[in-house]
Amino acid sequence: MASLPAPAPWSTPLPAADPPRGMAIFQLPTGTYETRAAFAVQGGSFREKRNFAATAVLLMHPQGDFLIDAGFGEHVAEHVKLLPRVVRAPHQAGSTARQQLQRAGYDLERLRGVILTHSHWDHAGGLDSLPVPIWINAAERKYAATDAAGKVFRVVSSDHGIHEYTFDDHAYLGFPKSLDVFGDGSMVIALAGGHTTGSVVVFVTLPSSERYAFIGDITWQLDGIQRRLERPWLLRKLADSDAAQVRQGILRVASLNELMHVIPAHDVHAYDGIPLLPADMSQ
Repeated sequence: MASLPAPAPWSTPLPAADPPRGMAIFQLPTGTYETRAAFAVQGGSFREKRNFAATAVLLMHPQGDFLIDAGFGEHVAEHVKLLPRVVRAPHQAGSTARQQLQRAGYDLERLRGVILTHSHWDHAGGLDSLPVPIWINAAERKYAATDAAGKVFRVVSSDHGIHEYTFDDHAYLGFPKSLDVFGDGSMVIALAGGHTTGSVVVFVTLPSSERYAFIGDITWQLDGIQRRLERPWLLRKLADSDAAQVRQGILRVASLNELMHVIPAHDVHAYDGIPLLPADMSQ
């Protein structure tokens, strides 16, 4: 096991952001699936089992709300059957994102869409019960339409509107292209690539000045960032479209680790500081 070389810490001022009062984020855990640490990160033990999160994040903003990823769907068992047998794993499904939102009295008309960090099944499955537009870039849309790993996405997205967003050429925290969704710096989508061709990092800045980086599957677990560890060799071959680009993403995020909350999509404990939905959001 060899860590990637330590990058220089980010030393220039963080990008300006003016998040509005009332902006907030909440986690919506929809279930987990089980894998061995040896398959999660280089040097992991085969004896250690890890629960991988399938969690959506609700971002509330006066200009409209978004989900970052959708988690498991109502038909998660059928979605698992669509996967190659080699990647199927025991899973435990909880309430879907839609069920949690409805139980909290959230008005679904507020949702402008679901921004996918990428189109794999454990990020997109919850679209099967969320009648909102899918925000996706052209590279990821093409990947999802043609790659074998996009089979679940193709099923759950068939009756959805697609908002195909485009990046500008402004670099953001080391990533070469980005999109400032609201124009106030509070949520910026940055092109990462590597895991899938159009995979992204979603950067969020709250009114409290807390910053988050939702990094999708650049790494599956926090120790991949903290210790700069890639996926095991076989998993890089099976799971990533460009391992060198993923390696670059790990180093970019590692340089930011002391400046913001880094959230790998499948690390259960990375979400610990993000609140659950309030009991009643109807007021």
